[in-house]
Formats: sequence, structure tokens, C-alpha cells
Amino acid sequence: MASEADEEKGGPGSAEQAAPEAVDPQAVDPKAVDPEAVDPKIAAAIAAAEAAGPADGESVRIDSWIWAVRLAKTRSLGAAACKGGHVQVNGVRVKPAHTVRIGDEVRVRQEGWERIVIVRRLIRKRVGAPVAAQCYVDNSPPPPPRQPFAPAGIRDRGAGRPTKRDRRDMERLRGLMGGGTGHPGGH
Repeated sequence: MASEADEEKGGPGSAEQAAPEAVDPQAVDPKAVDPEAVDPKIAAAIAAAEAAGPADGESVRIDSWIWAVRLAKTRSLGAAACKGGHVQVNGVRVKPAHTVRIGDEVRVRQEGWERIVIVRRLIRKRVGAPVAAQCYVDNSPPPPPRQPFAPAGIRDRGAGRPTKRDRRDMERLRGLMGGGTGHPGGH
């Protein structure tokens, strides 16, 4: 075996003398580089999350997993989404205790937008956003554009409580009454 010093100097074990098939084409392609290998902090955080994750043969609940990878703000909101039928695993609506496996397609509907992810890693503890992104493949369509809205009527400080007329004017500005005279009958 050649020493590292010989390899650096171009000695007997240098890369110039190595056979061409020893070069891995994926190692050269920057797109094929594993993102965990690039940032050691992310790699360490993923290792810690996997260590705290399920052991061999154990499973992870879907409500716990969508909370851990930051698809839901709290675990109880994840459970409520499952109970409300907003979470599907492989096209089937599931209960919060449903177990998730690597390779499952998870669909979570939230605020008029559906997130579609494929499970890459099973974790139980909540992790940071960069680490959470390594635990799934995001196949979601882009979010819908935000609807512009008129700001609420701004009142001067100390002006007191709004009158009925002020309230109707504010509703007309917001578009709640649909314009017109402000009367429900339209007279």
C-alpha cells in the first residue's frame, strides 16, 4: 500500500497511474453528491434524529411523523388533520395512529394547498427545517398565489367605538356587503 505522502507527491500510488474505471462518475457530478455529505451540521443532526427514531421493527405514527418533519405546527394539529380527513397515505385517508413506512406517499391538505411528499426517513422527534427537508421528497405543486386584501379600516386612537354607519363603511371597504348602498334590500 502506498502512503498518503506518496499519493500527494505523485509517487507510486498516485491517481495518474490508477485505472480509469476506478473513477466513479456519480462522484464527479455535483448534482449526484449527497447533500448530507456537504454540510456536516446537517449530517450530524440527521444522525441524531435517526438515533432517536424507531429501532428496527418499530414504526412511527403518521401524526407524529408529519409533526416531526414540520408539515404540521403541533402534533395535536397533525392528529386533527388526520381525524378531519386531510391526510392520506398512498391515496387512503388515515387515522392519527396509522403507521408510516419508507417509500409511502403522504398527502397533507392545509389552507387550500396540498403537500405531496414521499417518506425517505422515519423520525419521531421534531428537527430543524434543513434536517426535516432531508426526511422526505417534496413533490408538491407550487403554492397558490396569495390573494391581496384591503386593509381593515384604521381609526384614530381615542376615537371611541365605531357607530353603525362607521361599521357599514368599513364592511363596504372590505367588500363584505358587495358594494351598493349598504342596505341588504338594495332600496
